[in-house]
Amino acid sequence: MAKNGKGGFEVKAIMISGRTLAQGAACESKMSPEFFRATSVCSVSEEDYESMGLSNGKNVLISNDFGRATLTANKDPGLPEGLVFIPMGPWANALIGPETGGCGTPHFKGVEVNIEATDAPVLEIKELFRDIGRAKA
Repeated sequence: MAKNGKGGFEVKAIMISGRTLAQGAACESKMSPEFFRATSVCSVSEEDYESMGLSNGKNVLISNDFGRATLTANKDPGLPEGLVFIPMGPWANALIGPETGGCGTPHFKGVEVNIEATDAPVLEIKELFRDIGRAKA
């Protein structure tokens, strides 16, 4: 944990993403409120949650060299310190780099990130990817 220059604390963590029951149940309708609620959240360890001064419903900014995403944080006492879990979806994808290790699939686990408390809102999917350009054919 370190000061972030804005008066708060930043935690360096390893992000993993994966499927959840809620994400899977809502994945057929990716623009629905259910999918938004299921995938725009993250789970952080109890130690990291408390060290950042988070409270119920508080958002965090998760960032790395590949991108950034604001998510609603949940405390998970089962996670070890320094680990953050994000359900598979657009918010996790915003933090995934282009490297595939030659297999064609990006690394969805073991991604280094920085986490800090924020008052910023969680962006809707269209806002999250607003500034990303289209690939040229």
